[in-house]
Amino acid sequence: MPAFDRLDPLSLDDLLTPDEVAVRDSVRSMLTQQVQPHVAQWFEAGQVAAPRELFREFGKLGLLGMHLEGYTLPGMSSVDYGLACVELEACDSGVRSMVSVQGSLAMYAIWRWASEEEKQRWLPGMGTGEIVGCFGLTEPDHGSDPGSMRTTARRVGDDWVLDGTKMWISNGTFADVAVVWAQTDEGIRGFAVPTDTPGFTAREIKHKMSLRASATAELVLEGVRLPDSARFPEVRGLKGPLSCLTEARFGIVWGSMGAARSSYEAALDYARTREQFGRPIGGFQLTQAKLADMCLELHKGLLLALHLGRRKDDVGLTTEQVSFGKLNNVREALEICRTSRTILGANGISLEYPVIRHMNNLESVLTYEGTVEMHQLILGQALTGESAFS
Repeated sequence: MPAFDRLDPLSLDDLLTPDEVAVRDSVRSMLTQQVQPHVAQWFEAGQVAAPRELFREFGKLGLLGMHLEGYTLPGMSSVDYGLACVELEACDSGVRSMVSVQGSLAMYAIWRWASEEEKQRWLPGMGTGEIVGCFGLTEPDHGSDPGSMRTTARRVGDDWVLDGTKMWISNGTFADVAVVWAQTDEGIRGFAVPTDTPGFTAREIKHKMSLRASATAELVLEGVRLPDSARFPEVRGLKGPLSCLTEARFGIVWGSMGAARSSYEAALDYARTREQFGRPIGGFQLTQAKLADMCLELHKGLLLALHLGRRKDDVGLTTEQVSFGKLNNVREALEICRTSRTILGANGISLEYPVIRHMNNLESVLTYEGTVEMHQLILGQALTGESAFS
């Protein structure tokens, strides 16, 4: 009989191919060497040192747009991408967000919806990390209701002029291209906006207590004039931005389990070494109950992510299936982090351990790419046939 592995109790590694294990291990190795030693300091400082250099390192490893094909991009599987997201978020949610915004939002939007000219212009450099992208959908007054956005794009001769504000935009302070969604006379349209265009500014959002190891910006567009080639030629309405959100949510299904795994393993190690009342705290029933429950939810979440990844590669996923994964895994990951914090006691609030950092970060992950309530309503509508959105 095989021995029980406390870190892989369901032997999930046996469900992975050798190539998938190699992808996971290569990402883990790179992060262990180049990111993990610095990420707590970045979180405390509220900024990533040399983010563009980090993007180039991600590009060398093939992490940027890794699940997209053509344009010199890796064209790897959804499961490969998911495994990478686990490792990235086990390091830090902000670090995974940097990669997700680049690949699943900005690059995917251009790859799926832009003209061939724009694809050739942006995608190869974005894949190497030489070009950084961001994704402008959320506004100061419009988050869960993007259809009410106030950013506008109007025709002026053969050009378009954009005016408006986007909020909570990861990578925005140092991006080279911003995918911006705006209201037009033809409905909501998407544009690839070079950030050096006159009238475009990005202001860093300060005083965050979450996702501190990433840059977050407010984008302001004042009379930003673009040629018609910057417009995504076919897609209209919310179909465009929502398709990108579905891609990003898939990465979150996996990534959130990375934050949960890091916190669980920290708590497990602590419980086996920390002594109180003359014995390790892992010997007490209440601590064992916490660890058992965390272990269950973590590995159930990983099984769910793997199932969705295999299905995405084989036949594709419905929006509702992605919502199922995002709702469950982020919510359970946050609970795992909170429970881990209680096992570490006062040490749980120290950045000497990863738990409080993951816990704070997941408060943002719980909200972005669809709040808990939005995913509940997506599933509720699918289950009942009745829309409760309005």
